[in-house]
Amino acid sequence: MPNSHELVALYLKVLRGWNDRSAKSMAECFADEGVLIGFDGSLVAGRRAIEEHLDTIFADHPTPAFVAIVRATREIGGVGIVRADVGMVPPGQSGINPAANARQTLVAREVDGGWKSELFQNTPAALHWDDEGRERLSAELDAAFKERGPLPDA
Repeated sequence: MPNSHELVALYLKVLRGWNDRSAKSMAECFADEGVLIGFDGSLVAGRRAIEEHLDTIFADHPTPAFVAIVRATREIGGVGIVRADVGMVPPGQSGINPAANARQTLVAREVDGGWKSELFQNTPAALHWDDEGRERLSAELDAAFKERGPLPDA
């Protein structure tokens, strides 16, 4: 059974892989048949396909860094779930881009004695119906970035 620390550590390893622009590091967090659903709705299935997909992104785009706030972890029948809110800091900027805020979910299970992501989903947090909530989320993410940098300690 996963514990909260193990789940958060796996989640942050995924984000560190992105922030380091390392397709290999990020893909290693996934089970062989794991699924990645990107901010734009792109769906990539399988660890190898995820690594290839990310290699292309990192080669062609100066990707912004994730800033994360973990909101919840829980276990359901041996499967672990992490839910978090994220912002993104564009290269050379000193704060988040509110248009890139997202809600992320990672679903993991034990594979060969370690935890691997079966699903990582990144959903835009546009909050079209909630201007106050959108502004509050952006302020909270920006403050987290300025206080501690992109990612919390595992």
